Amino acid sequence: MTTNEVGVLVVVLVEPQMGENIGAAARAMLNFGITELRLVKPHQPWPNKRAKALGSGADQVLDGAQVFDSTAAAVADLTRLYATTARHREMLKPVATPRQAAIEARRFVAAGERVGLMFGGERVGLERDDVVLAHTIVTIPTNPRFYSLNLAQAVLLLAYEYAMAGEAEPARERFDTGRTRPANRGELIGLFEHLETELDEAGFFDNIKEKRAAILHNIRNSLQRGALLEQDVRTLRGVIKAIAGKRIPGSRRAKAAAKP
Repeated sequence: MTTNEVGVLVVVLVEPQMGENIGAAARAMLNFGITELRLVKPHQPWPNKRAKALGSGADQVLDGAQVFDSTAAAVADLTRLYATTARHREMLKPVATPRQAAIEARRFVAAGERVGLMFGGERVGLERDDVVLAHTIVTIPTNPRFYSLNLAQAVLLLAYEYAMAGEAEPARERFDTGRTRPANRGELIGLFEHLETELDEAGFFDNIKEKRAAILHNIRNSLQRGALLEQDVRTLRGVIKAIAGKRIPGSRRAKAAAKP
């Protein structure tokens, strides 16, 4: 990572249902100086008049909001991602409070990284396939018997904690990465998909098809526990390619290659 890269905090709303809640979330963001908003498949047409009305002047956030067809596309350029959810979905990931996540996010942004705070839709929250893309789960310590928060309330809490973390937080100490940098979500997703394709081609899941999704989620989680650099991702993809080139006899690709 070069020293002149500028970090940024991004709010990602996955499948928000109501324009009003998007507007209220944008208002909460701007209250605390966060301006970059991304929407994944909003249920109502965008731009949205109700969002503007509830935004109460947060036009800077709403007019600049980007819309994506998938969560993976929305987070592809981010090097750190926090998933806000009350349900861990049996994933082995670090779990942080909003305050802990905000302090950490501040340090990553100060070090020049692009960091995302991800929130799910009003009805079901984040799906497992969304959460698996994150480094860390953020859980707001609410009443366990009544833990559901309005989308804008959740955004407000995280935005407030991020502001309170303060500009005085020291930048995260960097190690010398030479000409490389932290891998972003898009590069990691490319690595995941490359590995998963080769596992399928090798017939790895042929006798355990019912466990395929769970195993792939576990692989994705385990590869994200370390802070992979872009060079690490390229190296691992080279390893996968080399192994795939020596496909074991009996695999699908070996059989296809053997056909006259």
